[in-house]
This record gives sequence, C-alpha cells and structure tokens, in this order.
Amino acid sequence: MGKIGVFGGTFDPPHYGHLLMANEVLDALQLSEIWFLPNRLPPHKQHEQVTKSEDRLRMLELAVAGHPRFHIETIELEREGPSYTYDTIRQLVAMHPDDEFYFIIGADMVEYLPNWHRIDELIELVTFVGVKRPGFSMETPYPVIEVEAPQFAVSSSLIRERVRNGQTIRYLVPEGVRLYIEEKGLYGARTGVADCETTVDGAALRAYAWRCRNGR
Repeated sequence: MGKIGVFGGTFDPPHYGHLLMANEVLDALQLSEIWFLPNRLPPHKQHEQVTKSEDRLRMLELAVAGHPRFHIETIELEREGPSYTYDTIRQLVAMHPDDEFYFIIGADMVEYLPNWHRIDELIELVTFVGVKRPGFSMETPYPVIEVEAPQFAVSSSLIRERVRNGQTIRYLVPEGVRLYIEEKGLYGARTGVADCETTVDGAALRAYAWRCRNGR
C-alpha cells in the first residue's frame, strides 16, 4: 500500500513555496509520493481569471522535474466543470484502491473545511494534512494532521504582480518556470523567446532546454 500525498491548486504559477510545502509533508509523514493536482476550475475561484490549463501544466512539469517522488495527476484538468475535491478523491480511490491518500492544504484553508463540498463524506475517503502558517488558526471540527514547515512568504498572486510590474522573480520560482513565463509572455511579461542557453543548475532547466530544442 502506498501513502500518497495529494496537493491541489491552480499553480498559477507554481513556485518554491509549493515545492517546499510538498517536500516537508513528504518527509514528515514518510509518504511514498506527492501527486500535484492542477485544478481546471476551483469552486472558490470561479469568477477569477485563471491562466490556460496547458500553460499551468507545462509550468508544473518544469517545477517538479528532478524530484523522483513528485508527480502530476491531471484528472481534474480532464474533467469538465468545477473541480470539487470530493469528486476527485472518490475517483482516485476507485482508481487506486490499495493506496492511502493524504490531502495537503495550507493553514489558511483549514478554517474553511466546514464549507467544503460534501466534507463529511470526504473525510471518510482521505486524511487531511494542514501545513502551519503564522497568523492562521488550525482549529477545526474535522481531523487534520498538522505539519510544521519553514516559512517562505511567496504566493502565486505575488509572483503575478511582480511580473506585471517588471520586477524579478528569480529564486521565487524554479528557473524553468521563470523562463517559460518570459517565453510565453504570461502575466504581462515582455513577450519573447527565453534564452535557452541561460546557465543555471537543475533538472528543471534541462527539461526546459529540451523543449526549446524540440520546439515543444
């Protein structure tokens, strides 16, 4: 039986805070793998503009490249309509009946659990893991495993704002993600082909360079 951490989000864009949070839970709970679960249409963001699924998926691929226990699960991108966690977990349990699932959320989401779609049924299918953050309460009537993680004060909205303002996002996102944002002109970045010969370390950039060479 595998112990699978499921980390959902829009990942618009993915950043080092996401990776840090996932890796801390992976280590603290001795999980087998972390499955990143990009949403198509989160219920709480139905009226917000979200970057195209294909761009968010590409950035997530670049972000997790090189970590042998980080993987991407695309079932929410393949399903029409709002991405309800209950529907997703039920589908995952049916597909992988021998695995045990742990759903990772930030401390800012813990207090909203009572409002989640079919939460009483959901907690019978999955174990919730809450990653602590200063200023947020972990009090909830539902069972949540608490995990400590180093604080990295970055968010996707902050990154989008910095890109719009022409500020650097280096060291806030993996280098491959930064180059993809530049190449595609996402979030108001100056459009242009990113420099595929930029010298940085990491499997993420090697994956990005392969895409550049092959016109992907």
